[in-house]
Amino acid sequence: MHTHKKRSYAAVVFGLLLALALTACSNSSSVFSTSSGSSMDVARVPWDYRIIDGTVGDLIGSDMTILPDNTLLPNDNNYATGNKVYVLQFMDAEMVTDADQRNEVRLSAWRTLKTYKKETDAQKDLEQLKVRLTTEADLVGVYKTSYKGETRNFAVVELPTGNRIKQPIDDAMYETMSGQSTVSVHLEEVHDFADYDQAYAKFRGWAN
Repeated sequence: MHTHKKRSYAAVVFGLLLALALTACSNSSSVFSTSSGSSMDVARVPWDYRIIDGTVGDLIGSDMTILPDNTLLPNDNNYATGNKVYVLQFMDAEMVTDADQRNEVRLSAWRTLKTYKKETDAQKDLEQLKVRLTTEADLVGVYKTSYKGETRNFAVVELPTGNRIKQPIDDAMYETMSGQSTVSVHLEEVHDFADYDQAYAKFRGWAN
């Protein structure tokens, strides 16, 4: 295994700040939260958003139901029963790390956050909550595995938010990355609807 252990001072500071931010948000309305026990640590992070079509159902006082799921929301836009709306939905994830540093991701069900009269307004919010970008990330290392005569290559990258991901790479990328400490990657930052400054970065491909 060929491993690069060098990490930048800025990345270490960012990781500490993120850890403090996660802890601070555990008692707020933010979707970010962390907890720990004797055998595992759990962090809740924003995972995904989507826009779906919906229909206003029953009106209940100042609230309304949104079909097909009968989600109850405030009727702030004075919708009438039968109105077609565009619905912003949200999914978060629990990132569980056990005592052996093994990771597990537990995804929530989709939850409705907001409705829109116009699809363009919904898409505008979605583009702010899911941001595509290209940046440099620390390359933790590259390694090979062999099984029944077949060899596979992998790269481990630490993203700006501190989470590490493993991705398969071909032989050419293995040779190139073996001499690098950083690598250019495409990311998608998924921002917390309740606290926009908090975000979870998801790997979306190699930039070169």
